[in-house]
Amino acid sequence: MSLRRVGGLAAMALASVLWMSCGQVYRPVVIPINTIPPNPANFHAVFSVNANVPFNQGTAMQIDVSGDSEIGAAEMGVNPTHGISLPNNSRVFVAAAGSLFQGEADVVTAFTPAVDSRLGSGFGTTTVFTYPSTGNGQSSNIVFLSESEPGNVVTVTLSSPISTAVVGAEILISAVSLNGTIVNGYNGSFVISSVSGTTLTYTASTANLPSVSSSGLATVPVVCPYLPDFLATSQNTVVYVADYGVENGANCNLPTTDSVGYLSVSLNSIPTFEYLPAGSHPVGLAETSNAQNLYVLNQGSSTVAPNVTDLSPVDLTPYCPSSAPPCPISVGANPVWITARPDGERVYVVSEGTGELYTINTLTNTLVSGSPQLLGGPGANFVLYDPSMSRLYATNPSTGTVFVFDATTDPPTPIRSPLGLTIPAPPIPANTPPCTTGKCSYSSVAPVGVAALIDGSRFYVASYVTAAPGSPCPDPNVTAAGCVIPQVTVFDTGTLAVKTTVFPLLAPLTLTSPVDGVQPFAVAPVAYCQPAVPYSPAFTRFRMFAAAAVDGSHVYASICDGGEVADIFTTTNTISVEGNSPDTLVTDLLAPFSAGAPGSNGQPSPQYATFLFTGQ
Repeated sequence: MSLRRVGGLAAMALASVLWMSCGQVYRPVVIPINTIPPNPANFHAVFSVNANVPFNQGTAMQIDVSGDSEIGAAEMGVNPTHGISLPNNSRVFVAAAGSLFQGEADVVTAFTPAVDSRLGSGFGTTTVFTYPSTGNGQSSNIVFLSESEPGNVVTVTLSSPISTAVVGAEILISAVSLNGTIVNGYNGSFVISSVSGTTLTYTASTANLPSVSSSGLATVPVVCPYLPDFLATSQNTVVYVADYGVENGANCNLPTTDSVGYLSVSLNSIPTFEYLPAGSHPVGLAETSNAQNLYVLNQGSSTVAPNVTDLSPVDLTPYCPSSAPPCPISVGANPVWITARPDGERVYVVSEGTGELYTINTLTNTLVSGSPQLLGGPGANFVLYDPSMSRLYATNPSTGTVFVFDATTDPPTPIRSPLGLTIPAPPIPANTPPCTTGKCSYSSVAPVGVAALIDGSRFYVASYVTAAPGSPCPDPNVTAAGCVIPQVTVFDTGTLAVKTTVFPLLAPLTLTSPVDGVQPFAVAPVAYCQPAVPYSPAFTRFRMFAAAAVDGSHVYASICDGGEVADIFTTTNTISVEGNSPDTLVTDLLAPFSAGAPGSNGQPSPQYATFLFTGQ
């Protein structure tokens, strides 16, 4: 190509560029515009475990973090006590101590979480892990059956006595007929009310039953109550369950069911149990991240078993690297909560009976020098390890304080004050009608749970007060004595100063016609929601609890008495309908409705929201 031709082409190209640059040429650019700006939070999940009234199924509920909504719920057995998610979040497990109620079963239920969606897609198929019934039931032919009125008391005469038939045990009556017709009112499962030789009584649900001779069979089945109350794992193939257990159960031929069970995720069964000494009553578990140690909290007396037992995660045999098993790791009375450091080299235990924090060196299975640290006295109930700050947060509802420790030292060092941080009382309006007509007084503030944000900026303390005996509830919407007033206190992790209090913790406009124009900020007390000291599977472990979403965008607080989960937004939100201020209440998510009596507004009451845990 000639130089003249090349020069001509270059001149043409330059002229085109100049023309495009100077002329008013429209260059389309695609800019997406949303009607409502998107919420920056990713689709993550938080799960709520919800108990029900006796003899009725509790549930697990999945909360979609981004959508502020419930997207899945399913039945989890009678009296659910605790739940966890596998490390890879592929399945969720919930333990239920159903055998606390006559005729109900202990189970662990597993399910696949609902898919990430703002819509309620529901859980995948649930799998039930059942407990063994050890031994054979005893039976005897029925000689005579009759019912006395009033009261539906049935008297049964047997052909031979049943040695396991004792008051409170279950009796199965079957095949009772009259003139060839089955008498359904007699057949079924009942609780024995009296026993004398070959005669026993129980109460039927049907009245005016006819007398029957020489028909039917009475059986006392073998049912071993295990009372599962805690789950733990650091693996994706196995889950461990702590069984509170009973001693010499009426229908069980085991001397004790205090135990730890090995749940095979692939086999969907519990192939192995390690039975602990009678009276151990395990209430907590922690597996180290290297899957080398499984620590068990034994609430029973240290004269029966060590307070903390170390088991091998492989076969649940007692393990001790420095002495003959079992390792006698002793902590204060009634150990109630345990957590492991992410590197697996330290485990932290809270003793409720003495109110102390113990640090265990997992390499030697001994307490570190200088342990324990004081937690204000008896009543301490919980400790959280915050990996973003390498801190421990422990609560003591009896003293109304939260304790903050630097976990990079051995033992952990109190930050700012060894006396703990005092939780302010809820800012209850002084001019509420009950307080103007009568004196309102309250219990001290009871902090019971802590959640920390992943960015290390804040931690959240769930706490409550109750109306003192004889005092009116300051909330005119609640007339029940001893009403419960929940709140969440937000602390700055750097200064340990209170940033704000999320109150009321009940969603606004929950009532269309509130009493005296005051929107609800209290709930009526529920006996089940008052934790027992020491812990018992018959009551909730936490009256309130807190959990943070994995991305730190939300914090949740369960309110057992109210049967709801408060949803708190922690960042500046771009969606105007939810407000723009951080640390504000977005909504309250009701647990699935219970089988109990309707609430004060005539609507079905929700179940008791008892425990929260986070999934990815």
